[in-house]
Amino acid sequence: MAPAAEMRSMEADLIARLRGGDEAAFSCLVHTYSASLKRVAIAFVPSDAVADEVVQDTWLAVLNGIDRFEGRSSVKTWIFRILTNRAKTRAIRERRTINFSELEDPLETDQPAVDPARFLPASHSTWPGHWASPPEHWSASAEDAVVGRETMEVLRRGLESLPPAQRVVVALRDVHGWPASDVCEVLGLSEANQRVLLHRGRSRLRGALEVYFAENA
Repeated sequence: MAPAAEMRSMEADLIARLRGGDEAAFSCLVHTYSASLKRVAIAFVPSDAVADEVVQDTWLAVLNGIDRFEGRSSVKTWIFRILTNRAKTRAIRERRTINFSELEDPLETDQPAVDPARFLPASHSTWPGHWASPPEHWSASAEDAVVGRETMEVLRRGLESLPPAQRVVVALRDVHGWPASDVCEVLGLSEANQRVLLHRGRSRLRGALEVYFAENA
C-alpha cells in the first residue's frame, strides 16, 4: 500500500474507533497532541491555567464533534483549528492584550530579526548589504554543548521570550516537527508569513546562543 493510501486508511480507522467510543484511541490522541495544543493556546491566553482549560475544552469539543467530522482535513488539523478558535474566544473574554495581527501580517508589525548594524551599508563599495559582523562560528566544543542542559535552558528561555506568533511557529516547526503546510493551515498564515515568522524566531534564538557562548567562552 502506498504511504498516502496507508495514511488515509489509518486515519479512517482512527475516526471509526473514536466514533465507536474507543477510549484507547482517544487517550492516544490526548497523549500525542496535548503538549503542542497547550503551546499554541498559551500564545493567546494570559496564563498556563487558562491554556489548560482551553485544551480541556478542545478535547471535549473533539468528543462531541467527531460524528460531524467530514474529513476535509486531517484529524490533527481539525483538532488544532478547534483549539485556535477556542483560544481566540477565551482571549477576548480574558481581555488578553495581544495583537492578533501578528499572526496575519508579521512584515508590518515585527522588528528586524537581526540588528541592521551587523550589515554593511548599501553604499559599501565592495560588499553592499553583506555581513559586517557575521554570526560566530561555533567550535566543536560549542556544538557539543548544544545538547547540554545549560544550553537547552537558554533555548527554552529564548523560545518563551519570543513574540507570541514567532513562538508558536518555531515551536510547531522545530519542537514538534510540523511541516510548514500544517502550520499555515492551522494558524491561518500565508506561506510567506509563516516563513518570515520562522526565520525571525530562529534568528533570535541563534542570537541568544551567540550571547551565551560568548559569555562562556
